[in-house]
Amino acid sequence: MNTDQDRTAFQTTPEATGMGGSVLTLVRQLKDEVLALFTKELALAKSEISESINSTKAGLISIGSGAIVLLAGFIILLMSAVYGLSLYMQMWLAALIVGVAVMLVGFAMLQAGKKKLEPSHLAPTKTMDALHKNKNPLQRT
Repeated sequence: MNTDQDRTAFQTTPEATGMGGSVLTLVRQLKDEVLALFTKELALAKSEISESINSTKAGLISIGSGAIVLLAGFIILLMSAVYGLSLYMQMWLAALIVGVAVMLVGFAMLQAGKKKLEPSHLAPTKTMDALHKNKNPLQRT
């Protein structure tokens, strides 16, 4: 039997196929490009996560600041009750107006901080867009 001839007929070395290593070169290039793409996607995700963390910090600072201002407004309102009991009506009314104004400012600050903590502000949208763009050419092949 010609087993040696049968074996050489099925060899897939570059010399046997006549491709001169081009398939192997293409596979290596593909591997390198996939690794580079993966590294870039990770760097983008890291950047977006860092931005999300900074946005979360800013939101928490705004909420904390708003809570402090609301506390100050509450204290002023308490002072207005004291003034109302011990002083003339005009001072009580002035303290009440100031207290309500401070509380409105604090409420506005809390709402601004709350908006910064919405999930839509924390999602890594750039990374997701890049992944979708990179997924489409890979599906075509």
